[in-house]
Amino acid sequence: MARPKSSDAVYLKIAAALRDRIRTGELKPGDKLPSEAAVSAEFGVARGTAREALKKLEADGLVDTLPAVGRIVRSEQQADRTPRYRRIAAELIEAIEAGDYPAGSQLPGEAQLAEQFQASRNTIRSALGELDGRGLVEVVHGKGRIVLASRRDA
Repeated sequence: MARPKSSDAVYLKIAAALRDRIRTGELKPGDKLPSEAAVSAEFGVARGTAREALKKLEADGLVDTLPAVGRIVRSEQQADRTPRYRRIAAELIEAIEAGDYPAGSQLPGEAQLAEQFQASRNTIRSALGELDGRGLVEVVHGKGRIVLASRRDA
């Protein structure tokens, strides 16, 4: 593959090439994607660029990153278009609204949530960023993420 101009979004082109492999069945549901190092070598790019391409596939809902396993192709049933971090954020919001995490309580840490959702810590950080952006939690130094009172409770 010829290297695109540096002005092009190289990681998007790599993600598109890997997406095509998934669509054509070259990479099937449950298959492990190539590592960052392998993608980097194949496309002649820096490892960070390869990482961004692989993150894009995860954000698009085509792959899951499993701790100690790597990136795995999702099945068609799993591959809805909502990014995984948003689905996780929605589950956490639902739990907060259901009272599982009342105002003033601490959310589980990133490692615990990564295990619970079988997701990478980066995915969990993005999900928690959604909660923070919606004003549902705040980070308290030394305590972690604390659930804020909802506007209904105030």
